[in-house]
Amino acid sequence: MEIYRPPIPPGKLSDVRGQKPDFPCILCAIRDREPQVTNFEITRNKQMIISLNFYPYNPGHMMIFPMRHLTDIRDLTDEEIMEMHRLQCKVMAVLESVYGPRGFNIGYNVDKTSEASIEHIHCHVVPRHRNEIGLLEMISQGSRVLVEDPLDTLEKLRKVFAELENEKK
Repeated sequence: MEIYRPPIPPGKLSDVRGQKPDFPCILCAIRDREPQVTNFEITRNKQMIISLNFYPYNPGHMMIFPMRHLTDIRDLTDEEIMEMHRLQCKVMAVLESVYGPRGFNIGYNVDKTSEASIEHIHCHVVPRHRNEIGLLEMISQGSRVLVEDPLDTLEKLRKVFAELENEKK
């Protein structure tokens, strides 16, 4: 069985072969640990999953999403909202530890008109650095600057998250 790994923009890292699996929701497939999907999950708890973004703007670009399949942020419970915020802060701390960014873009894309390519609600946390190309320049030119293989990023971030979890015990 061939494992699906999202394609990397042309001219960046080596082209990845394979066909996109037919799942109603890719984030639910990650949640369900479907074997046909590359596991970019970093960590999970009872309510949320933290995963690398399949198409990162920068190394460490993560997504936080609820276990429940929801399409609108307004459908999150108060408890889920608090957990989402707690995890956003945790993700920022981890990214500062690993990459030392100068700032962050944090946000949701709700519905297709907002550029949401996945209907399952998710929050992006993108580390930003001085003198990097801006998001608009990247989008307008149709390219992204990737300086690290997402699988290397995944390994680094999983390690730090695991260390943080072990400290709590």
